[in-house]
Amino acid sequence: MLADLSPLIAAATQWLTRAYPACGGPLASALCEAQARQAVTVAAWLRYPTPMDAALVAMAGPGGSAKLDWTVGADTTDTADGAEDDAWRTWVDEAVVSWAASLLTDTRLAGLAVSALAAGDHVTIAPVEFGRLRSPDDHDRRAAALLRHPDLLAPVAALHREELIGLLGRGRALVA
Repeated sequence: MLADLSPLIAAATQWLTRAYPACGGPLASALCEAQARQAVTVAAWLRYPTPMDAALVAMAGPGGSAKLDWTVGADTTDTADGAEDDAWRTWVDEAVVSWAASLLTDTRLAGLAVSALAAGDHVTIAPVEFGRLRSPDDHDRRAAALLRHPDLLAPVAALHREELIGLLGRGRALVA
């Protein structure tokens, strides 16, 4: 079941870490990616809480990164390495990235989101703490300074933030 969302999680993580790269060397990149992956995983599990939801998004496709790219002003027209290098962008889910951006900029909201997962199918299969998302230390914050900057992520987070807040206010996962 977790494998069904893995392409979506990988693509959304890649989009976030390309749009908001790490500040520093290889260790900073690894810390930044870990935080992005945790935020995206929580967001994806909330957005697609059941095996049926995961199967439907895998079959229909998540929609791609076009609106996100436009929102942050990314230039995706340079495909010198070939169009297949950008194929991952088709697996980016705009709502999942927006929710992940909201979680990365608000640790209180991240805590609520992780708590909301407690009754879901995903956590019973693979219990996790999401420590870098819920309580990042100084190394995490320095490594992901751009990824956690509320002003920089605001345009992306604003796309679907109200939907996430409404979902967490109801106390149950969204059925897609």
